Amino acid sequence: MVSAASQLICSSAMMLLPASLERAWLLPMPPLPAIGAVLGLAVLSTALAYVLFFRISATAGATNVMLVTLLIPVTAVGLGAVFLGEAVTIHQIVGALIIASGLLIIDGRLLRFARGTLVERRLG
Repeated sequence: MVSAASQLICSSAMMLLPASLERAWLLPMPPLPAIGAVLGLAVLSTALAYVLFFRISATAGATNVMLVTLLIPVTAVGLGAVFLGEAVTIHQIVGALIIASGLLIIDGRLLRFARGTLVERRLG
């Protein structure tokens, strides 16, 4: 929790100088839906994501958490196809298959299962 809070506080402090150079206080006030959207992104998509990331990292380990980041491009392509009607190309499908096979190899359960099956065949 301290790591997540520290990262968000430091990144906000670093943005004070660029924000002050823009003189945003001279611009008209944005509409309430825009303010709500920014607050929603800040609280749900950033702060909550950091808290979940560090909590899962503490319980599942850093390696397992980092494996999830490999799924981000596949998820982005899928969401783009479903919600935006974007076309899925053969390159994207091949890329998703490469990512999936990499995850299966890194995970190791499939290889352990294959070894166990091979040992059973030799003994049986």
